[in-house]
Amino acid sequence: MKRNVMILAEEKEGKLRNVSLEILAVARRIAGEGKVTALLFAAKKPDYAEELGRYGADEVWVGINPLLQSYTPEGYAQALVSFFKEGNPDVIILGHTAIGRDVAPKVAARLNMGLISDVTGIVEEGETIQFIRPIYAGKAFQKRIFTSEKWMLTLRPNNFPPRAPEEKDVPVREEEIEVKDLKTIVKEVVRKTKGSIDLTEAKIIVSGGRGVKSAEGFKPLYELASVLGAAVGATRGACDAGYCDYSLQIGQTGKVVTPDLYIACGLSGAIQHLAGMSNSKVIVAINKDPEAPIFQVADYGIVGDLFEVVPLLTQELKTVLGK
Repeated sequence: MKRNVMILAEEKEGKLRNVSLEILAVARRIAGEGKVTALLFAAKKPDYAEELGRYGADEVWVGINPLLQSYTPEGYAQALVSFFKEGNPDVIILGHTAIGRDVAPKVAARLNMGLISDVTGIVEEGETIQFIRPIYAGKAFQKRIFTSEKWMLTLRPNNFPPRAPEEKDVPVREEEIEVKDLKTIVKEVVRKTKGSIDLTEAKIIVSGGRGVKSAEGFKPLYELASVLGAAVGATRGACDAGYCDYSLQIGQTGKVVTPDLYIACGLSGAIQHLAGMSNSKVIVAINKDPEAPIFQVADYGIVGDLFEVVPLLTQELKTVLGK
């Protein structure tokens, strides 16, 4: 098996996003004896460019243009198509992130490539590769294969472990790239929070629903999250009630997450919320109602008041973890 694979790496606040390393591991697997090229866009060469080589890339291309410092669908689509025509890879892989979900269909349409999105698993049978993706809000899975010669994939974060890094130097090629006739330009990005853990890449999530009762009710959840090094999430109901910001929303109309541990506090387990978190590896539910649907998907359940259970859990974890 020999395929040339190109991946699009993403960064956040000057650091490589973990999903970029996960994509590299899959790219290396699909490429076989072929070449893996890591592509990234920036205003200037970033410090982490060489890091991509240590995680599986054979070469790194940096597309330089100040207009690519922040994502725009037109700019990224133009740049991806340009690099594709120059590198002519067999496969392009992106993360199933906000950027990947938005730009992948545009590029696939322009290049007449097959696209399978939101891939969570890969099954190899001889020369045939089947790609697994969830459907019906995660209630079922389907296997797909490509019939086109050229492929494009988006991979859901937290489903493919990165390779162990190895010490090697790879060529980093910088190239001025032209993007033109952009209908919109990003002038400034003002983040509402800095330094917080990205929900889509978090290994542990502590999430709250309407059962937290108020914005103040999220305080014990944040304390538990602090001890575990976890991110805090929420249901749409909690967001609609004004208990927290919509950036925390997990579910069908929010973020889709797949952490190693999901601690659900005071949330019932509505189907719209389950669509965003039911693929978590271990689910712990805390709810006063023993009939709450969340217990049907939970691996461990605690029937009790979250305002009594969560502080006790936090204190016990502090003792165990020595914090």
